Amino acid sequence: MNKLTNIEYWKAITLLGLNVTTYKPALAKNILFFAKMSISNIKWDDFSKEFLNLYIKHLETSDFPQHNTKGKLSKIENIIKKLKLNIIDMDKAIQMVALEGLNDVVPRFHTIGLDNKLAKNYFYDFEFGKNIILKDSIFDIVHDFEDELFKEVDTRWKLVESAFKINHTDYDFQLANDLRDIYIRNGYERRNITKNIDFLSPYQGNVCFYCGELMTSIHVDHVIARQIINHDEIWNLVLAHSSCNMLKTDLMVAPHFIKKLIIRNENIMGSSHPWKYRISKQLGNTPQNRRQTTLKHYENAKVIRGNAYWGGKKDYNPEKDVFYRKLITKINEKKFN
Repeated sequence: MNKLTNIEYWKAITLLGLNVTTYKPALAKNILFFAKMSISNIKWDDFSKEFLNLYIKHLETSDFPQHNTKGKLSKIENIIKKLKLNIIDMDKAIQMVALEGLNDVVPRFHTIGLDNKLAKNYFYDFEFGKNIILKDSIFDIVHDFEDELFKEVDTRWKLVESAFKINHTDYDFQLANDLRDIYIRNGYERRNITKNIDFLSPYQGNVCFYCGELMTSIHVDHVIARQIINHDEIWNLVLAHSSCNMLKTDLMVAPHFIKKLIIRNENIMGSSHPWKYRISKQLGNTPQNRRQTTLKHYENAKVIRGNAYWGGKKDYNPEKDVFYRKLITKINEKKFN
């Protein structure tokens, strides 16, 4: 096996493996903070204080669970809860983090999957309760990839806690440690989706979903990228010009296209076509449930891909798109009944 580079070791450690809590991405962010400050020998109390402050700041903007088990708070959450209730003061909170919050994640941080030897002590050495000593390997990658590393760790944290949220609230999903795992686990191999052209065309009036112009070359497109959602269900498929499809690629789409997709699907639900039962099974039995489920998939996709999106062609105005304002069902009764 060829030796991995410093950045490859870091990505393997931080982006792979199972998570019971969000401690690993939080610890990674803490390490990056001190490396960015060019501090190599970190006192244990200083490291614990910053770890605590990192969680306090994170939980101010996130109400997602930090532990995979429903109804159970992580140790760090319990410490912060006691701090907010004035049961303990800041000094006591830091002491508890030092003893209880870091006792497992610091020794286990370098584990890749189930392998705790491949990258053992690669980025730091430590003496529990005394100090953490960062190595040249972490300073090298922070110097070269600082912005990318912080962004990846933040994304990983969001992915882990988002998966925990779904594990706590959605019994249709089995336990997963990453939001992407849920779609992979519940997905299936790509199917031939061109057969859906004849069915979808009447619901779009033979115009492109994205630009509202008459179609010549027709592509069947996944509104929420298949790379994320991992299936070919009809509720997420639309017809588009090949040019629009190539411009969009697998980017996130602007919110007005999700609104348009929701309306299009309700248009199908108002027909007698049997596909409506499939959509109902996938999204819900009522318009409100279907809308909420679609928006949930969209929000999940944003967690994975970020908020940057493709809004359509430069001169496209959704308010002038007839099928955006009022999608007209053109059902050929002979064909669909």
